[in-house]
Amino acid sequence: MLTLRRLLVTAVTALPMISVVGAAQQGAAPPPVARLVAEPAALAMRAGETVAFRVRAYAADGREIPNAFVRVMAGTRAVRFTDSTVTATAAGRFEATATAQGPDGRAVTLAIPVAVSWPRVTTLTVSGPAGALYAGLTVPLKVTGTHADGSERPGLTATWRSANAKVASVNRFGEVTAVAPGTTTISAEAEGATARLTVTVVANPIAALEITVQESQVRTGDVVHLTAIAKNAKGGAVADAPITWSYTYVPDDSIAPAGLPGGAGIVQFGRFTGNYPGRYTLLAQSAGVTAQTSLQVVPRDVRQRIQVTSRGTINTTHTSDLWPWTGKDGRDYVLVGTWGGDGYALVFDITDMDRIVKTDSVRVDARTINDVTISPDGRYGVLSREGASNRQNGVVILDLKDPAHPTIASTFTQELTGGVHNMFATNDYLFAVSGGSKYVIVDVRDIYQPKYVSEYRHPNARIHDLWVRDGIAYSAQGGVGVVVVDVGNGRYGGTIEQPKLITTYAVNSGHEIYPYVQQKTGRTYLFIGDEEMSRRGRTWEGTNYALSGPDGKPPRNGVAQTSGGYTHIVDFTDPMKPLPVGRYHLEDYGAHDIIVEDDVMYQAYYDGGVRVVDVSGELLGNLYDQNREIAVFKPYDPDAYTPNAPFVMNAMPWKGRVLFTDFNSGLWAAKLLPKAFVP
Repeated sequence: MLTLRRLLVTAVTALPMISVVGAAQQGAAPPPVARLVAEPAALAMRAGETVAFRVRAYAADGREIPNAFVRVMAGTRAVRFTDSTVTATAAGRFEATATAQGPDGRAVTLAIPVAVSWPRVTTLTVSGPAGALYAGLTVPLKVTGTHADGSERPGLTATWRSANAKVASVNRFGEVTAVAPGTTTISAEAEGATARLTVTVVANPIAALEITVQESQVRTGDVVHLTAIAKNAKGGAVADAPITWSYTYVPDDSIAPAGLPGGAGIVQFGRFTGNYPGRYTLLAQSAGVTAQTSLQVVPRDVRQRIQVTSRGTINTTHTSDLWPWTGKDGRDYVLVGTWGGDGYALVFDITDMDRIVKTDSVRVDARTINDVTISPDGRYGVLSREGASNRQNGVVILDLKDPAHPTIASTFTQELTGGVHNMFATNDYLFAVSGGSKYVIVDVRDIYQPKYVSEYRHPNARIHDLWVRDGIAYSAQGGVGVVVVDVGNGRYGGTIEQPKLITTYAVNSGHEIYPYVQQKTGRTYLFIGDEEMSRRGRTWEGTNYALSGPDGKPPRNGVAQTSGGYTHIVDFTDPMKPLPVGRYHLEDYGAHDIIVEDDVMYQAYYDGGVRVVDVSGELLGNLYDQNREIAVFKPYDPDAYTPNAPFVMNAMPWKGRVLFTDFNSGLWAAKLLPKAFVP
């Protein structure tokens, strides 16, 4: 979610390549920045290095402004800034930009050249299939290069050679073709290091392939498991025969008039899916022997109209998160936070979602209540705090005995003074993200006397979001990706008092996360959202949006905000062997909060509106390409804080309806109309 940084001129996110330098001081605002100075002025580094770095801000009279807010952004995850350091993780030439608030609200910027080179590769290894190769077979080899510190070089290019091309040849990609029985050596060389692999070729026993795929017709996005049996001349199975798959494609009438789209289908992980309708011919091949079968892919039509039924309009400030619950009185409510709204949270009665009614508000010492949450049993609620006047921040715990009129039970700040951006609540424990550095676990069995239990901090990471399921905490952490921790499940040795790391998964994202277990397939999928506020470097770089005006407050009637990034989908059924199987990607918009229920994803897609998407069955490829979208709604409102500027922050299903909050226009309720209403 968005984080308010007073005096910034554009949106700040918790991406690892962004740093906000300088701490807010209470009292008078600092003077406008006239000049920025980087120390050093240019950076020359090797990947893996961390060096000292800072940006100093000066006023027009030459005085240094020690408490000025300065944002440093590199536009790449290969370079990560903190308040006092910069870390390089990949080679390249980049330009970081430092930005601060200047006179009359104008931005003062400074370009910082960054040149990153790779350290020398010291060790090479070559790996390939075990055992002998059958003549006529082509298999890929993998070369791995490591540096002196043991880190692996990504994207390494090697020079390949075969000692005897009459036995086995190798191309520039490291693909070995077995030619005739015998033994030879394949070598790879890069940056002065060499690795060798002995290859043995034997006569090819494969006489035929039999495809055992059962499906003959599927919908776009349906996943087909590719299975085939290699047989020898006597009809016996050749169990160790590697089989590769490909396809050809003929579009159907709905596609052909517009021309053939790229990436019609996907073959990966021994599975196939068709993105577009048409006839696909699946081809199996092994050692020069081929077989084929045809498959008809028909359009997936899951569209339903979406209709707004009621609203809880908020247009005097920005709106942040929401959380619905059933109160002890049997009625339904939703708690809504505000962003830059002087610490107000609002309560609405949503028992009748055709007539939403505001029942009360709660004000706390905060500039922004970015996240709100409710315990599953509806016993307590929590407001996150950022920008408290005493800089203590932390969380405010609400007693929901009278759900229409919550009262403050307690405030908890231990280890949370850096500001709480996101939270997750169970009946007994609260998980609160502390300043992006860690999450703190709080015992809330007595909400009037909450107690610190433990915490988890992952090295070299910036945590943004977490979700706890079955005693396992899944968190999205910039610079690392997904961090999975046993916080009481016990299978991996962790407890609530002593959390234990299970695994990490590197993904080019570190913001929103939602773990979902499909009941029909038993698969666990992680949905991981990007949240990128900068579109720099894209063909459409977005709008000149200002997060704060000259007075440090969000500007009213400003420019519509834009975003980028998408939702990654990872098959996490085996947490030690995750598979990046899919994504939900719309190029012109950016992903935010995600909830999945009953095989439907409810996605807050910022300026792309609220998106309702079919995620049933196995997933592979881009869901957008496969007609899996059920409904889309963009909340245009001429009376919004920023008029006609949809920017959906959060979306949740609730008792057959869709609830969502928009940054500029508040709370919305909608329903999906029956399928019969779709033309």
